[in-house]
Amino acid sequence: MAFGLYLHIPYCKSKCSYCDFYSMGRRTEVPQAYVDALLREMRRFTNCDCTALRPDTLYFGGGTPSLLTPAQVTRLIDEASPVPSAEITLEANPDTVTAESLAGYRKAGVNRLSIGVQSASDRQLALLGRAHTTQTARAAFEMAQKAGFTNISGDIMLALPDYSRTEFDETLSLIAEGGATHISSYLLKIEEKTKFGLHPPKGLPEEDQAADFYLYAVEQFAARGYAQYEISNFAQPGYESRHNMIYWELGDYLGIGPAAYSCMSGERFHYPADLNAFIARTAPVLPDGKTDAEEYIMLQLRLAHGLDLKKLRTGFGLSLNEEQHKKITLYQKAGLCTFSGDVLWLTPKGLLVQNSILTELF
Repeated sequence: MAFGLYLHIPYCKSKCSYCDFYSMGRRTEVPQAYVDALLREMRRFTNCDCTALRPDTLYFGGGTPSLLTPAQVTRLIDEASPVPSAEITLEANPDTVTAESLAGYRKAGVNRLSIGVQSASDRQLALLGRAHTTQTARAAFEMAQKAGFTNISGDIMLALPDYSRTEFDETLSLIAEGGATHISSYLLKIEEKTKFGLHPPKGLPEEDQAADFYLYAVEQFAARGYAQYEISNFAQPGYESRHNMIYWELGDYLGIGPAAYSCMSGERFHYPADLNAFIARTAPVLPDGKTDAEEYIMLQLRLAHGLDLKKLRTGFGLSLNEEQHKKITLYQKAGLCTFSGDVLWLTPKGLLVQNSILTELF
């Protein structure tokens, strides 16, 4: 079973208007004290009974991990001691990378880069609070390829204010022509404590319009050779995110940093969202309970391979009853799912109403 390690980097040059991830804005670098705290916590877990595993995947998430220097990344990777074949991902904002830093990350051992593009519209980027431009994003892909990255992911946000298919097409072209082997695509969600939550932007599409954008995006990704393998993720063959698959398959992963979550041997725990306490070593690790059948079902139905009913029965002792089979037949007729008798898959249309299906069916 693969083991994943996540390192949270909670620093950003500025907070995006839609972002509710735990991070500090107005930062241009990652303090050495924070890197030292990450190293300390990595040793803490390595030296306990929790795990002595070397990670199969290592993920630098944020925040803005590309504010780390290559030397800091090198220290963290060396301490993690991933297996030789490990997937090592670093999230990067286009405005925070240079040819030198990307070459340094690659030399340190990073072999997968995730570039936050979001849109190819400069007007939209400004509204979102992104610090880069379309030109900056295009340059980041060019520099990444020159630095030797062959596994590159690009982010696209859908259903933005006054959104159009033209904007999507231009964004997809920028990412695909930039050499991306993977794409993460998310519908904009207005979170309560964000800038958009306090002051919602005008021009947001209606729910049906947003659904149409999603279905259109799925078709266009497929036309470009990016197969859907999860509700929001698309990849060329062999370039699926190995790290994220650990999450979705309820595997073992350790998250280190404020607001970072973990799951080891079915037990969940997390650090509180308190940067100062994390650095000062006063942040407790808080238990979150055990994984369960409900979580397993939800995650499996997000994935293209679907929910295997034999595994559900073996792992959790659950089988579908006659009433549930009748509902599945209705979902099939509505084009929401495919059912082989042993495996239940949601179609792209079904993924849009996954929560409703889960509520009705389980």
